[in-house]
Amino acid sequence: MTLNEQITTDLKAAMKSGEKTKRETLRLLRAHMIELSKRGEGKEITPEEELSVLMAAIKKRKEAIEVYEKAGRTELAEQERAEMAVISSYLPKQLSAEEAAEVIVRIIAQTGASGAKDFGKVMPLAMKELKGKVDGKQVQEMVKAKLGA
Repeated sequence: MTLNEQITTDLKAAMKSGEKTKRETLRLLRAHMIELSKRGEGKEITPEEELSVLMAAIKKRKEAIEVYEKAGRTELAEQERAEMAVISSYLPKQLSAEEAAEVIVRIIAQTGASGAKDFGKVMPLAMKELKGKVDGKQVQEMVKAKLGA
């Protein structure tokens, strides 16, 4: 079952059970998936594209939480956190910082990277392997730290 099919199934269940936050969040995700599928290329949505929709939605929620907290709107920040929890349930298992660091060290060893000048070699490979499992900003910071940038 694809992620899109899983979201549709869960949306139907949320509609029947009356879970408002889950229902509205899944409707938004489903709308993004439909928009992606109707982009005019006639191709099926790949798992990577589905994952990118989820990651973009998570990023928007994180940014909104920061803005709402700065403005003192805790009720809106809590709503965004609830939506983020629903979206996160569809992401792959998140890696700990130690697990992500191990992957980055392995990639650095494979590429033979030795310093900050090799950031461009390491980062694309690290993001390809860690996408959806670790936040991109964290990956960037870890790679810079490991390369001594």
